[in-house]
Amino acid sequence: MTDAPRPVPSATAPAATAEQVSLERWTVTSGSNANSRAAVVLHAGGHDWKASAEGTGAVDALFKAIDQALAPILGGHPRLVAYDVHALDEGPAAEGRVTVQISPPRAAEGDRADGRFSGEVASTNTIAASVEAYVDALNAMLAEQPWAGAADEAAAGRRRGRSGDAAGVATTEYDTEAGHIDTTEWFNR
Repeated sequence: MTDAPRPVPSATAPAATAEQVSLERWTVTSGSNANSRAAVVLHAGGHDWKASAEGTGAVDALFKAIDQALAPILGGHPRLVAYDVHALDEGPAAEGRVTVQISPPRAAEGDRADGRFSGEVASTNTIAASVEAYVDALNAMLAEQPWAGAADEAAAGRRRGRSGDAAGVATTEYDTEAGHIDTTEWFNR
């Protein structure tokens, strides 16, 4: 068995496209006496989209960070319709299959407002499988014709915004002045 998350084969999986969202990296901290915090870097439309967020648990924080990072592309936050983790075997080394189903953001209009989209990934790391299944569901949505070019449009608006164009799109960025954050400092309290 491998520790790396792997997509579960699907006859309806979208073909890879240039504007597909790829999960470059993520991190999450979680504990019994602290809010969960996550940070993500995604790549789509020729740009990196970065964000961090807090949540009620590791998966919630990661999903919220992804939503925040991709808000300029999606025009809002997708609605989580279903989330399921299913053990594929017994024991601590068993893989879990994570299935995520989303629908478009409430702000989506016209044909973009329709549909339910799924992602499914199996791994011994259910947090990694969860975040990758969520990205797979987003890619299934973005592969639909009404969403064609959404990542490129948002990236073009971002480039205009950086060059001083008033029509630029607001984006989420890391605080480069924040320095190192010790996420385990609360243990010393």
